[in-house]
Amino acid sequence: MGLSAVLTRAAARRPRVLLVTTPGGTAARLVAERELRSRDWPSASTPAGADLMLVAGPDCARWDPALERLWRDMPRPCVRVRAVTADDVASVLDAGRTRLGVPGGPDGEGVRARREEDTDDVEGGEHARHREAGRQDDAHEGEHDESGVSDHEDSDADHGGHGHDGHGHGGMEMPGGLPMAGPGEDRDGLTLDRLHVPLGPFLADWPAGLTLRVVLQGDVVQRADLDEPAAGGPGDPFWSRPWIRAAAGEPVGVGEAARRRAAAHLDSLGRLLSVAGWPAEAVTARRLRDDLLDGAPSSSVLPRVERFARRVGRSRTLYWLTRGLGLLSAADARAAGVTGPAVRAAGGDVPARYRQWLTEVVDAVRQLEATGLLDPDARESPRGRWDAERPPSAALALLLPRLLVGAELGAARLVVASLDPDPDELAAGRPAVARG
Repeated sequence: MGLSAVLTRAAARRPRVLLVTTPGGTAARLVAERELRSRDWPSASTPAGADLMLVAGPDCARWDPALERLWRDMPRPCVRVRAVTADDVASVLDAGRTRLGVPGGPDGEGVRARREEDTDDVEGGEHARHREAGRQDDAHEGEHDESGVSDHEDSDADHGGHGHDGHGHGGMEMPGGLPMAGPGEDRDGLTLDRLHVPLGPFLADWPAGLTLRVVLQGDVVQRADLDEPAAGGPGDPFWSRPWIRAAAGEPVGVGEAARRRAAAHLDSLGRLLSVAGWPAEAVTARRLRDDLLDGAPSSSVLPRVERFARRVGRSRTLYWLTRGLGLLSAADARAAGVTGPAVRAAGGDVPARYRQWLTEVVDAVRQLEATGLLDPDARESPRGRWDAERPPSAALALLLPRLLVGAELGAARLVVASLDPDPDELAAGRPAVARG
């Protein structure tokens, strides 16, 4: 048996999964995260460490270049599957493992060749279909796709040459697709290389589909610009559904809304804790989130939520790691049109925001059994007061460019996670969000 076939069969038993979420795919992502935990399949944070790419959410041509870049960066043999809806997740994971485990031809090398040519998604249920013909790599020749970078491994350059002006390198790139750095003066008057790097749209533990284009000198953000989200996206925002339904005149219980708000804050906390390097508590936040979404009663969840809130809220290490980052006064937040936890967070930095989430999670869990109907004007959605014309995440996203300037790259990721704008809201909003 050839080496390729041996590696493929080993990977098929417990594939390493790169989970990529497209806007509108939150429900599918939540099921995928739980399914991967139950199967004990390891998650990959970068394409280089993955055997199987699971795309959670609907197809959108806008994201195809970024997805293709991720796909090309995965080592062969590998497989890509797509779960358009939450119901598709289990079946497409099974299909992906089956395809990954199919042995090659008589020479044992058939798997590698076949996987390199096969870039079509296996899609679940009624959504199964082949990719459109003609979407080939040469259609994107010379472009740099913004498939995301991590704070330790910058893997993508600016898309379409944006931000390369003045570099003086004629569009040359370094290995890995990064643009050549150009000199510039930093805050201390030193001349350091300046690098244009997109953050997003598919970083691990990052708001799906959000793209910020930053200019770095060393590892310090000198400038940040927000890519304009595409309005009118597919579906409705998962976390804000109770408020959308109530605004449309449908009767929605206060307890149902409290459950969704608590789960949304736990989802945000899981992302922030993961970025901060506390994976154990990130998993705890996500397990609590899943239990709430499964309808667990307050009596069983509240003691666990209170213990979690005490551990995270009192952590000196987390506080010292994040204090002073992303300072945002309540007055500045209101002036920018921000509502919700970000306004109520006394102190206005990252610790203030995650502690506000913790407080509101405990309060929301205590309201799970509350009766009465939701008034969407009186009770806020997770990111703030719901407005279909201008969803609360729009104001949060527009704050990011200003808050990131002067932050180190790792700190910038913590600031984004502490505000956590929901790209599903941005896509569903009628007016487009302008660049910051």
